[in-house]
Amino acid sequence: MKKKTKTHERIFKYLFFTLFITYIALYFSGTTGYYDYSNYKKTVLTNEKIKQFEQDVKEGKELNLENYLESTSKDYNNKTSSLGLNVSKKIGDGANVAIDYIFKFLNKMFEE
Repeated sequence: MKKKTKTHERIFKYLFFTLFITYIALYFSGTTGYYDYSNYKKTVLTNEKIKQFEQDVKEGKELNLENYLESTSKDYNNKTSSLGLNVSKKIGDGANVAIDYIFKFLNKMFEE
């Protein structure tokens, strides 16, 4: 009984410690203005793009929406993700082959 309660105490301590560290990190990021600064950078970028758009309109340049919008899509291609994708494909192919084999085997058993 004591061993079980010690395990529960350990889990509770680790969970509490993790939540506390997370809270402290979020608190400091909020008080130091990190979140506000990141929003400010986005606003400045947007204002710069608006000015560029207005200048292009004045100059009569051809307008393309892609020139004024910031790309929000992230590129997650790296060696690890490529390896994971390849391993996943191989596992899927192996599972398909195994399932086909099992169904062929079952089909032969019931046909005879």
